[in-house]
Amino acid sequence: MNDSLELEVHDLEVQVLTGIYSEETHLPQPLRISLTVEIEAPERFAPDTPLSASKSYMDLKHAATAALPPGVHFTLIEGVADHIAETLFLQDRRVRRVKVKIVKLAISEGGERIGVTLVRNRP
Repeated sequence: MNDSLELEVHDLEVQVLTGIYSEETHLPQPLRISLTVEIEAPERFAPDTPLSASKSYMDLKHAATAALPPGVHFTLIEGVADHIAETLFLQDRRVRRVKVKIVKLAISEGGERIGVTLVRNRP
């Protein structure tokens, strides 16, 4: 089976403890998180195909929000992205690839998008 399905959840705004500068280390800062998750796809999606043939979008949202450990300070937003990817791999063995894009909203001065994109493939 070579077919795949990409599930997407974009532009979640999440408060996360992250940063390296003293002004960033005490309070959560807003991050905009977007996810694209590739999973194995069945041969066909019929009208009555159950959700178990795909993956709930809420699982993606959970990995980028509630699954982030409260009170943990991530020095780099790359660590946030890595945690999200690992959570998704642990949730479902069908997950082949995770792409996490994070934009640091607090440092934007003119509407620019400053951040990272991490792409992880299942080990």
